Amino acid sequence: MYSQEITVRTGDSPTVADLTDSAQRFLAGAGRVDGLLHVFVPHATAGVAILETGAGSDDDLLAALDELLPRDDRWRHRHGSPGHGRDHVLPALVPPYATVPVLDGRLALGTWQSICLVDTNIDNPVRTVRFSLLPA
Repeated sequence: MYSQEITVRTGDSPTVADLTDSAQRFLAGAGRVDGLLHVFVPHATAGVAILETGAGSDDDLLAALDELLPRDDRWRHRHGSPGHGRDHVLPALVPPYATVPVLDGRLALGTWQSICLVDTNIDNPVRTVRFSLLPA
């Protein structure tokens, strides 16, 4: 197994950060292999999604999460900024991992698919992402 961690700065507002180029750079170090790329975020308040970016879908995802998980005082988990409890529910909807096929050393994503870090937690501006290649 081949593995690497990267650091992603997400800032102080909810964000969808495209990890696709970083994932492909990681794979370049492994050569022309087939297998599975596992992407994992070791945080209790972030997730990984496969979606289209740049055409509004990333903003639509954040808007949908705001509707499903409002940033208000309804949450029992109350440390951090107001409404932070919702950030701890996020990984149940956007899991902290994704697995993508790799063919000949390249991500086997669909035309409009990207691997994205989803982070609604405004209290933690820096995230770790772990890439692991499981060869076939």
